[in-house]
Amino acid sequence: METGSPETAGETRGDGHDAGHGEEHGEPVWTGLPRDLLKMRRLLLVVWLVPLTLGAGLLPGLLAGPAWAAFALLPLVLLLWGWRMLGRNWASWRYAERADDLLISRGVLWREETIVPYGRMQLVEVTSGPVARHFGLASVQLHTAAAATDALIPGLEPAEAERLRDRLTELGQARSAGL
Repeated sequence: METGSPETAGETRGDGHDAGHGEEHGEPVWTGLPRDLLKMRRLLLVVWLVPLTLGAGLLPGLLAGPAWAAFALLPLVLLLWGWRMLGRNWASWRYAERADDLLISRGVLWREETIVPYGRMQLVEVTSGPVARHFGLASVQLHTAAAATDALIPGLEPAEAERLRDRLTELGQARSAGL
């Protein structure tokens, strides 16, 4: 079972390790994203698609006849499909702190794993928009010398985001001092 799945949200793999620290038998210890990120994204899906569903059913139904109200099925199907896809996408996100780099893994259909060496980090930002703040979430944005290796870890709890920012900044300064 993957870390980040609904059954293990916020837990890590490994025995006796703190979240995201250390490695066990050469394998990184993965940390999944908080379940609140999934709740936020699903709420946004509902906020956008329920009014669209009602509008697609009521407007044609009242103006052109009851048979045209079937157009409400299109956004309703999109809502149900999106609900499932958001869950699968959320479960696919995870990150691991290793001795020399940070791993970020994501993706359902196309799996993508980003490796960011600590010595290449130039800037680590913690951001949180109004909706994310309402749900108690923040994102960590990593900037490197090469724009192609910039990375993002969305939906972390603010304390974890700040801890990660401080740790990555400290490790980045220590690794870049040796260059």
